Amino acid sequence: MQKKLKITLKAYQLTTNNLKLKIDAHQHFWKFDPVRDSWISEEMSVIQRDFLPQHLEVILKENGLDGCVVVQADQSEAETGFQLENAASNDFIKGVVGWIDLKSGNVEERLAHYKQFEKLKGFRHILQGEPQRDHMLREDFLKGISLLKKFGYTYDILIFNDQLKYSIEFVKKFADQPFVIDHLAKPLIKAQEIADWKKDISAFKDHGHVSCKISGMVTEADWKNWKKEDFYPYLDVVVETFGMNRLMFGSDWPVCNIAASYNVMKNIVDEYFASFSQSEKDAFYGGNAVSFYNL
Repeated sequence: MQKKLKITLKAYQLTTNNLKLKIDAHQHFWKFDPVRDSWISEEMSVIQRDFLPQHLEVILKENGLDGCVVVQADQSEAETGFQLENAASNDFIKGVVGWIDLKSGNVEERLAHYKQFEKLKGFRHILQGEPQRDHMLREDFLKGISLLKKFGYTYDILIFNDQLKYSIEFVKKFADQPFVIDHLAKPLIKAQEIADWKKDISAFKDHGHVSCKISGMVTEADWKNWKKEDFYPYLDVVVETFGMNRLMFGSDWPVCNIAASYNVMKNIVDEYFASFSQSEKDAFYGGNAVSFYNL
C-alpha cells in the first residue's frame, strides 16, 4: 500500500509540474524550398530561409518558455516524418501536430502506424486553402476525423474566418474529439472588422471540447503599422468565448517575423494578460497546452 501511495504521489507531482511548464503551442520548422513553400511570397522574404530547432531553442529560453509544439507547414507524410525527427533530437519539442491524408481509404492503418511515436499528438489539414470552403464537412474527411479519438489524437482547425460557420457544424458532429482553432480563425484585424467574426466564433462558447490558440494575430494586422491596442477587442472576444481554461499561447514563429519579432509579438499578450491571476496565466502559457496535447 505504501509503495502504491508513493507511486501515486510521484505521478501527481509529475502532472502538477508539467502543468506549470511554459509552452509555445504553435510554431513551425522548415528547410526552405521555393517550390514547395510557394505560399511564402516575396513580400514575406524575411522568412524565405531555413528555420530549425537550434534557431528557436535560444528564443524560447530568452522568453522564459520551457518547450513547444511544432505544427505541420506542408501537407505530406514526409513533413510529419521531418517534424518527428526534429522532436526526437530535441527535448524542448514536446509535441508534434502532423499531417495525414484523412480522406484516404487506409487512414486507419496510417493512424495505427503513428502510435509508435510518443511525441505525435495530433493532425492538421490546411482547410483555409481549400477552394471548397466547407471541405471539413465532406463525407470522406469526416470519416477520417471520426477515427482520431480511437487513437488519442487531437485536431487543429486551420481556417479563415469565413469558414467558422461550417466549422461549428463540424465540431458538433464529434462531441468527444478534442479540437483547437488556430490563430483565432484569422479575423480581419487589418481592416478592423470584428462583428461577423465575433458572432461566428462566439458560437463555440458552449462547446467545451473546442479550444482556441491565441496565435498568428500580428500577421492578420497591418504588418508595418499595427499597434497593440488593435488586438485587444479580438482578445476580449476569445476570452469571453473560451474562458481561460480553453486558450493557449502560440507564437506562429517564424511566420510572426513578417510583422514582429518573437519577443515583440509575445509582449502584446503579456501586457493584455498582466492583470489576470497567476493560475489563469499558468493555464494560458502552458497548462492548457499540456492538458490538450497530453505533453
